[in-house]
Amino acid sequence: MRFTYGKQDLRTWDRAQEVSFLMTNGLGGYVSTTAAFSVPRCDQGILVAAVKAPNVRITMVHRLSETLRLDDRDEYLSTQTFADGRAPEDGFRNLSSFIYEMTPLWRYDVDGVRVERRLCMAWEKNTAAVLYTIENDSGEPCTLEVVPQLKFAPKEEAVERLDRRFVYRGGRITSGGQTLYMKTDAKAEKRPMRWQLLAYPQDAKDGRPERGLAASCCAVTKTVQSGKTERFEILFSLEEESRSGWEILRQQEARLRQIQEGGGFRAPMAKQLVLAADAFIAHRDSTHGKTILAGYPLFSDWGRDTMIALPGCCLATGRYADAKSILRTFLAYEKDGLVPNLFPEGETQPMYNTVDAALLLIDCVWQYVQRTSDREFLEEAYPCLERIIEAYKRGTHHAIAMDTDGLISAGAGLDQVTWMDVCVDGYLPTPRHGKPVEVNAYWYNALRIMEAFAAELGHKNSGYGALARKVKRSFVEKFYRKDKGYLKDVLSGTAADEQLRCNQIWAVSLPFTMLSPAQERSVVDTVRRYLYTPCGLRTLQQEDSEYHGFYGGPQAERDRAYHQGTVWVFPLGTYYRAYLKTRGNTPEAADYVRTQLEALEPMLREGCVGQLPEIYDGDFPTESKGCFAQAWSVGELLRVYEAVEKIEEGQK
Repeated sequence: MRFTYGKQDLRTWDRAQEVSFLMTNGLGGYVSTTAAFSVPRCDQGILVAAVKAPNVRITMVHRLSETLRLDDRDEYLSTQTFADGRAPEDGFRNLSSFIYEMTPLWRYDVDGVRVERRLCMAWEKNTAAVLYTIENDSGEPCTLEVVPQLKFAPKEEAVERLDRRFVYRGGRITSGGQTLYMKTDAKAEKRPMRWQLLAYPQDAKDGRPERGLAASCCAVTKTVQSGKTERFEILFSLEEESRSGWEILRQQEARLRQIQEGGGFRAPMAKQLVLAADAFIAHRDSTHGKTILAGYPLFSDWGRDTMIALPGCCLATGRYADAKSILRTFLAYEKDGLVPNLFPEGETQPMYNTVDAALLLIDCVWQYVQRTSDREFLEEAYPCLERIIEAYKRGTHHAIAMDTDGLISAGAGLDQVTWMDVCVDGYLPTPRHGKPVEVNAYWYNALRIMEAFAAELGHKNSGYGALARKVKRSFVEKFYRKDKGYLKDVLSGTAADEQLRCNQIWAVSLPFTMLSPAQERSVVDTVRRYLYTPCGLRTLQQEDSEYHGFYGGPQAERDRAYHQGTVWVFPLGTYYRAYLKTRGNTPEAADYVRTQLEALEPMLREGCVGQLPEIYDGDFPTESKGCFAQAWSVGELLRVYEAVEKIEEGQK
């Protein structure tokens, strides 16, 4: 899709900085600024390099300060507010348009001078290129001065100290043992080192540091005579780069076109989501395989998020080799029936603090094998899947164990092992110890999958089917509320059991489910009535006394709202697939869902252009919050488009 923002969209400071973009390099590194070419967040930058893929990320070039020097005055092209009282850079006033279509493009018009700026990023390299075209019809020479503002610090660190030295010499910028290569075909020169104290208004809203330092030690200038059009480039890289920036741009756009076409979708928004999904798939140094980053710019790769995002981001888009690589990594790291929720960096051991990731792994193997008929991989994976089931039956860490009724119980003390996992200073805003509804839906689904796998591989008397039947009887008896027509959220013997939450929707959408068609439809209708919004599902109904309708403020305040009413995007995909199922996957149901999906277009324009965010407020879900690009949000909506287009294809 082509996203265009003009002066009407970017007419104020706030509006000009509402929209960001994201480009990634397949290593966890990225480029991100706003449409105004500012960095209102500490973790945005022109080159955020992954020095150890995918999670050790260093912001090398934080921003560029750009000044267009005319005969009678100077005009900024860059935009930035500062925290030390200095006048802001107000380049957004000269911005004619910001266009995003695979890569970003800015156009500025100042008294007969047009400047175009493009950014691109090399694939699987920590290299970013900034490309300029200057068309001068002003009647006088003009000069564009570009000053890199440097950070050389972890992306999430707001630099506070002035004791660091940056030195530019011979195309290299060095500081504290780190080296950045800067290549340009314009004039580069050393400058006295200066500091800027940047304001981070987007971080301030969430209680993160409101300001941070960036330093400059060099500048790049290009003078263009009147009547001439010239272009130049600046490349920033952790290693010497032989290619030109324009070549990198061509390669990046060609690769993204290939990725998009490989997805096989017809709908323009689905094609855009294919590109969005690509941003999350990255190499991991420690496991020598692929992984899925949960979200930008805040999150790393987590097991649960990976298993939820993989079917959409990899399988629905035809990236079977990537899916297989990811699954092999998790199979290799299985321990005591669990798979990592957080992978190691350096000498750190994996964290196995999740009840659902291992069960979701079984589902992902099922979906992969269904699509690929890869029997060899099934034989490879099956022993690990058996160990998972046996560990859940006998009991494993975090009080995860099968009860006498066949249902799975999990969580104790301050352990939060479902996706609603917040703990605030010893307080659990969303306590779900006991038998969570979605976990037991995953458990039944996993047992039925293992029954099918055992039969496929010739294993007789596996016992999976008999246990699944027991689980189904217990689940329907204990979770389904006949008087209300929906499912309890958890079986714990507390008031939390009766809360109306979105977790029940997974009991309808999985390949193998336990409810009758009438019960499934009742669940979907209840979720639609009390929890549905066009941007996602509320995590708690508004009428609940524990409902929080606003997400913001310091960390503790945000965490208290995180799963207590906040709208999450990713369950929306599950809801739409459940809706299609309970309406018989008819063309009429597909048409209805496609109509509802039109709400995604403004979501793709807001926050991070071309991406879907993590969350919205529960009361008024209009401004994206949390991560501005979230893998499972993208993956789950891709699965919906796949389902809709499959139904539509059947009509032809």
